Amino acid sequence: MPGEFDREWAVAHAGATGHQVEMRLNSAPPGPLSPGGAGSFGSTPAEKTAAANTIETELQPNTKTATEHADESTNTAVKGFEGWDTAPGLKKVADTWDRQVKVLMGRLGSEKSALRGASGLFVRNDIGLGDQFRPVGSQSKLNGL
Repeated sequence: MPGEFDREWAVAHAGATGHQVEMRLNSAPPGPLSPGGAGSFGSTPAEKTAAANTIETELQPNTKTATEHADESTNTAVKGFEGWDTAPGLKKVADTWDRQVKVLMGRLGSEKSALRGASGLFVRNDIGLGDQFRPVGSQSKLNGL
């Protein structure tokens, strides 16, 4: 019914009066990709290198040491519970642990490589783009215009 819509609209409109409504086009929340934003990546090449070095000198060796310690303790416990149902359970847990550590070590290695690769990639990309914008000298068709 046409009259019912008009009544509903009037009620909705009356409820909305007094509310300030704004719309802004062509804007984005502040951030590195928005106009006037920071315009920089989240980390510098030096920070990426430092993070990769931390993975190599701290995380990987410490994870390996912790794994070896856990393996020794678990193997001792498995021997101590030999003949009990607990021994195969501990062995299964140790095997699962070893698989998870292998995945973790692989992930750490991948992250380390990615950090080092990204740092170098950004630098090479910047140099390449800079070279494209440098004047070539007298060979440029733009000289003398």
